Amino acid sequence: MMPMRNKINQWKFPEEIVSCEWLKERLTDKTIRLYDCTAYLHYTDDHPSKPYDVVSGLENYKKKHIPTAAFLDLQEELSEQKSPYSFTLPDYHELASRFMKLGVGDPFHIILYSRNGVQWATRVWWMLFILGFKRVSILDGGIKDWEALGYEIETSVTSYSHAKFEENIDKSVFVDKDVTLGAMNKSDCTLLNALTSDIHKGENPRYGRPGRIPGSLNIPFHELVDSKTGKLVSPEKAIKVFSQENISSDDNILNYCGGGIAATLNAFIQRQLGFKNMQIYDNSMSEWAMDNTLPIETD
Repeated sequence: MMPMRNKINQWKFPEEIVSCEWLKERLTDKTIRLYDCTAYLHYTDDHPSKPYDVVSGLENYKKKHIPTAAFLDLQEELSEQKSPYSFTLPDYHELASRFMKLGVGDPFHIILYSRNGVQWATRVWWMLFILGFKRVSILDGGIKDWEALGYEIETSVTSYSHAKFEENIDKSVFVDKDVTLGAMNKSDCTLLNALTSDIHKGENPRYGRPGRIPGSLNIPFHELVDSKTGKLVSPEKAIKVFSQENISSDDNILNYCGGGIAATLNAFIQRQLGFKNMQIYDNSMSEWAMDNTLPIETD
């Protein structure tokens, strides 16, 4: 792996990231549809096979949200209900149908935000990307920045009418444990853990067996977000973060985390830096750590 050589001072796809100021000027634009994607993880030690309980952000959405925003319930509406894991992707065609029923489609520009970390929005962004709907942007800073700017909020619930888009499914982005296991032995693939360093090192047995997928590097997802503003770090800072691990935009990256959420943020930033080959292990450590047939390592 060679570190990045070219200095980058802007994102490769800047239209995929919009500011609160940009949105404020366009709130009355009927071709824009805004969605709150928030979910919360309540960590528990009560269920060894289940590291957390998922709580929908719907109730907090009802208390306040950015005007015109509707709510997307990631677990209840957009994940496979029969899976033992919280956020497993459903059948792709079924997923596309669900999105359309919720108002996602042409000719609309979809804006996504979440209130306790941008990773919920990037998860939905990638879900739409793999279905072939590309007119989607992340609201940088989300409701935290919106309120910091003194903009109005509302409590009335919004729902959008049915929309349609042409499916063009890409099955190469989200991968399973077998692909991940195979990637361990590939010299041209970098396994990248988006979880916190204590989990990566094996100091915190959050997902059952402590540790990481063997050979993994670690870039905790929060290193790519400004903790004070909730905004994405600058392209210059993001390059530095990856370069410190000798990760290049030419590398093949297989991102993982606890349940396929935080890894989507790392993958989104990689795309913005011009990485061409990114994948995401969908069930991540929620699945890997609980399968005793799969290898694991600690410091």
